[in-house]
Amino acid sequence: MAKNKKKFYVVWQGRTAGVFDNWKDCEAQVKGFDGARYKSFLSKTEAETAFKQSSGAFVGKKSAATKTSKSVVGKPLLESLSVDAACSGNPGELEYQGVHTRTKELLFHMGPFPLGTVNIGEFLAIVHGLALLKKHNSPVPMYTDSKTAMAWVRNKKIKTTLERTTKTEELFKLVDRALVWLENNTYTTKIIKWETKVWGEIPADFGRK
Repeated sequence: MAKNKKKFYVVWQGRTAGVFDNWKDCEAQVKGFDGARYKSFLSKTEAETAFKQSSGAFVGKKSAATKTSKSVVGKPLLESLSVDAACSGNPGELEYQGVHTRTKELLFHMGPFPLGTVNIGEFLAIVHGLALLKKHNSPVPMYTDSKTAMAWVRNKKIKTTLERTTKTEELFKLVDRALVWLENNTYTTKIIKWETKVWGEIPADFGRK
């Protein structure tokens, strides 16, 4: 009879988030915890890679109802960084910022740039946030409402139709720096998708809708 394969457990939201090598320790973090998000993996490497990403990429995909259910999504972690971008037209005048999720204290703001896109702004906001949190050795997670920007950060590559011109050169220089930073740095910050349908607008939102 084949032996049961050892599993590793990722807890994104629970009493303590992390990677656990046995179900007992994982269960202690999620049992009775409202909005717990966790999943098992067959290897430690796979689990550690998943832990660095949004839980939405691994759990809560069974149905449309599951995706928006408050009991599944839970509540945002208020001790965190939230980032967002705003663009007057797309492309248009662009700016981005990061705030403390609970207090909405402004932690950084860049722009306005004369011409840019929302996706580029969201991407730059995430990388700016990663660099800031690493600089201060902060363990807090980061929220963004952009799946596209999360993918760009994960792939260390952007996909944009915005042309590099004299009007966009300053912005593209920041993009170049961000890509170099991603190539040359590692980070432990969890980048989490902000569930706008359940929680409302992300705290870093510019309020221009």
